[in-house]
Amino acid sequence: MNNKPNLLLVDGMALLFRAFYATSVTGQFMINSKGMPTNAVQGFMRHLFFALEAVEPSHTAICWDMGSKTFRNEMFDGYKANRSAPPVEMIPQFDLVKEVVEAFHLTNHGVVGYEADDCIGTIAKRMQNDAKITILTGDRDLLQLLDENIEVQILQKGFGNYNHYSHTSFIEEMGITPNQFIDVKALMGDTSDGYPGVKGIGEKTAMKLIQEYGTIDELLKNLERLTPGQRKKIEEDMEMLHLSRKLARIHCEVPIEFSLETVIRKQIPNTFIDMIDELELKSIRRHLIQSKWLEQVELA
Repeated sequence: MNNKPNLLLVDGMALLFRAFYATSVTGQFMINSKGMPTNAVQGFMRHLFFALEAVEPSHTAICWDMGSKTFRNEMFDGYKANRSAPPVEMIPQFDLVKEVVEAFHLTNHGVVGYEADDCIGTIAKRMQNDAKITILTGDRDLLQLLDENIEVQILQKGFGNYNHYSHTSFIEEMGITPNQFIDVKALMGDTSDGYPGVKGIGEKTAMKLIQEYGTIDELLKNLERLTPGQRKKIEEDMEMLHLSRKLARIHCEVPIEFSLETVIRKQIPNTFIDMIDELELKSIRRHLIQSKWLEQVELA
């Protein structure tokens, strides 16, 4: 019988942006009487509620980017340079969501110079022998973290819908290991993150090459076996290929302080109810009423 703690690691940025854009496209910013937009915060908390209900973790931590610049920007000026500034309605919600998370008796985590992905990767790898870990995200990049005791839930459209991956199911579906996924990304690049990989090599070709050769290193030892077109593309973009691999890899040695004792799930304090009422977070209040959450409120 497995009595290990069940740790849920949440990619805060992925959930917050998904929640914001789910309603902002129709202009539903849910502005309260104080003039503050709350759509991203309300959507984030609903995603979190559904995940807590589905996973039933004993421990939970929320990870965030800490500023727009990281060590990857020092490696490559173009990293995420194609992303526009967040909409004005979202800016006040970055701080507000962390306040709501803390009021809910959960902890926020992040380290300046690193992405939320790096913090999640560091905590997951550090804790995988001590806990069963579930990562909640909308970002497929985190699939490279799949390992023994580490699973990933990828958000789908709506609330409470996930594509669930274990180390085994990923290999069965993709035909590569989670670690090989990094080399696939290095070859094909990532338009959302702004690094090109090898120009002219798409996902299908990248997958086929890594399935056949195993790693980029082995691929480069066998360039003469490739088609003339593939060989020419790789040779012309060799520097960017190596750089893209560094950019694609989640850094799992972030200097972050973390212990399971500090992220134990606690009862919901009644001050959280006061806060959501004060901020007029009506969809959160509705979810609390419709679910079991109000039964868990710790009365003062």
